[in-house]
Amino acid sequence: MIATLIILLISAILFVSGRVRSDLVALCALLALLLCQILTPAEALSGFSNTTVIMMIGLFIVGGGIFQTGLAKMIGSKVMTLAGNSELRLFLLVMIVTSAIGMFVSNTGTVALMLPIVVSMAAAAGTSSRRLLMPLAFASSMGGMMTLIGTPPNLIVSDTLQHAGYEPLSFFSFLPVGLITLTVGIIGLLPLTKIFLSPKDGGKKKKKSGKSLDDLVGEYGLTSNLFRVHIKSEGSPAIGKTIADLNIYHNYGINVLELRRSAGQNRFVRTVSQKLASPDLILKQGDVLYLSGAAEDIQKFAEDYSLRLLDIHTDEIEHTSTASMDFFDIGVAEVLFMPTSTMIGRSISEIGFRNKFNVNVLGIRRRKEYILKDLGSEKVQNGDVLLVQGTWSDIGRLKNESSNWVVLGEPLKDAQKVTLDHKAPIAAAIMIGMIVMMVFDNIPIAPVTSVLIAAVLMVITGCVRSMEAAYKTINWQTIVLFAAMLPMSTALEKTGVSAAIADAIVGWLGGSGPILMLAGIYTATSIMTIFISNTVTAVLMAPIALQCAMQIGVSPVPFMFAVTVAASMCFASPFSTPPNALVMSAGQYTFMDYVKVGLPMQILMGIVMVFVLPLLFPF
Repeated sequence: MIATLIILLISAILFVSGRVRSDLVALCALLALLLCQILTPAEALSGFSNTTVIMMIGLFIVGGGIFQTGLAKMIGSKVMTLAGNSELRLFLLVMIVTSAIGMFVSNTGTVALMLPIVVSMAAAAGTSSRRLLMPLAFASSMGGMMTLIGTPPNLIVSDTLQHAGYEPLSFFSFLPVGLITLTVGIIGLLPLTKIFLSPKDGGKKKKKSGKSLDDLVGEYGLTSNLFRVHIKSEGSPAIGKTIADLNIYHNYGINVLELRRSAGQNRFVRTVSQKLASPDLILKQGDVLYLSGAAEDIQKFAEDYSLRLLDIHTDEIEHTSTASMDFFDIGVAEVLFMPTSTMIGRSISEIGFRNKFNVNVLGIRRRKEYILKDLGSEKVQNGDVLLVQGTWSDIGRLKNESSNWVVLGEPLKDAQKVTLDHKAPIAAAIMIGMIVMMVFDNIPIAPVTSVLIAAVLMVITGCVRSMEAAYKTINWQTIVLFAAMLPMSTALEKTGVSAAIADAIVGWLGGSGPILMLAGIYTATSIMTIFISNTVTAVLMAPIALQCAMQIGVSPVPFMFAVTVAASMCFASPFSTPPNALVMSAGQYTFMDYVKVGLPMQILMGIVMVFVLPLLFPF
């Protein structure tokens, strides 16, 4: 018991200090329990095979699909327009919309999504974003209380109950508690933000670093030279021929930039694939070619091959307004030639960008001049910057030729920023399907299986670009931290620490009734979560709360809810939760701002929950 307490104490000190990564602390604690023979290897490693851990991994991938398709941003932006210029309505919408998204997406991801939207809406309404960003952070945690998957502590207490022989909590068992936390949050934050969060001068705006993809398109004037033709007619001579067969550049002086091919025209499941215009690409009916050249040459080419010339501002499939260029699968980047490059003096055709790297050269920036025509014969000069187009992976491969040129920016990172808007309906369908499988008990599929199915579908359908992109959506630090700390609860139970702490709480408060016992559990959890993550706090306090309830002979359910609410509703510090830290800089908050607003909220939430939880879940 003493060894377990020492390991726990040292771990807590390291967690609080923040000088050592939390996942490393958790792994060292796990190793210490192994070396002291408190846990067997099977017990120590059981956390990494825990269904909750596997579910969390799947949820990260599902959340990644929701973000990468732009679905979350789309929903948030449309709803936020309802606010108009009313500060009160804007506040209420921020709280409600954020909590709604937080039901299914991590609180960190929710805040990352909503933060720029809230800032822009605050500016439009003429109000200070300081009064909205802290409520945004708090609402993301409140939203997590509404569903089983909303926040890790919910999964932890459900898992603890199930292992103790009780019925696991359902998907929406948390909804009444979550709605109450949101109501208390709205009532409490309205006056607190007005009193303590006065506006501050935002100072000068920071200059944006680097060029966006749209910046590059505008700088090189690609849209002024961009045309699209649709192979609509069945009788078009172009059908069945390759781009090389047509010899478009030689005959018409036109560059074929890319091809768009639709897998279907259903409005809900529409999928459009981008293909680089390689010479061996066979053209099919329905294809849309993106061409660069003079308008009269484009027109002649379209007439010769019975092609329909599309307006550049219409969508090729649905004929609605859209951006002129998208970068779903194919992107653009700038390449700067080094003074020592062996390619200086050679023409673009001789260098062979298309053959060697499978990329097209769209333009050349030579000092203040932009060259967009007859690029094949243009010889490279010292200091030239080329605008190239290709798949994101092919553009990334250009960095291997670092002796000849430098790829400006981070193409692979740029690719991650591009939302796959045309995949948003598919992501929505997958998310709804996952929720339906988890909500309805008559569907014989376990929640972890539902999440894994959704995660795999996100990759298969292209809502997440690749398996590599899927792995990048996973916060491995959180997974390792959670999996490594789970066996700590086993150690606490095995060595009698949980029982001893429970005995102490029962000895102090047991004679006073279950209400005061519940208050003691809530207070202890609330204090601990200020210094330690809510996940670790829930792992440590859940078995203690279970023991306390069992010793006084009452239902452990309200005690479990007290643990998860107290662990998640931590507002008194900017470092207690990632959302609090995320909004600190944007809102120009100080540590005392969180104390002034967050601490009263945390106390108010505790008082309400101590009286409400026994009403919702009787002892």
